[in-house]
Amino acid sequence: MSIELVLFIIVGAVALVAAVAMIVSRNAVHSALFLVLNLGAIAVLYLLLNAPFLAMVQISVYAGAIMVLFLFVIMLLGAERAHGPETMRWQQSVAIVLALVLLLTAGYALLGRGVSVPSALALPDSSPKAVGALLFNRYLLPFEITSVLLLVAVVGAVVLTRDEKRET
Repeated sequence: MSIELVLFIIVGAVALVAAVAMIVSRNAVHSALFLVLNLGAIAVLYLLLNAPFLAMVQISVYAGAIMVLFLFVIMLLGAERAHGPETMRWQQSVAIVLALVLLLTAGYALLGRGVSVPSALALPDSSPKAVGALLFNRYLLPFEITSVLLLVAVVGAVVLTRDEKRET
């Protein structure tokens, strides 16, 4: 079994455990942080596939910008206090272990391997130019739908939290 397969299995397990922990978490902020860990694991999978640009886009756009929006909406709505005190003590230790495994695997994927791709295996072009061309040609409609959904989420959060006291 090759080292790449072992790393893939480890990172896949981190992504799956983080996703399950995100779903079963009773605190909305903890769920969002487990989602950040999951998105980080997906970025490491991109690194293992020799797509560093996609990995950095995954981290900056999803784990960065989108999660800031999610946390802003959670804090704005006060959802972090919706379920009372946290009763699952295992979450902190699971999060620390998963984050350490993910960081070690990402470090190895970035620094410690010499990749030799067989000539029969053609890797897709993941350069910024190729991704931009695909995004704004072939996937323009899903890109625009996503931007409209994010705008609707922000407007919905503002509408839900506005003060209902109006003077008539």
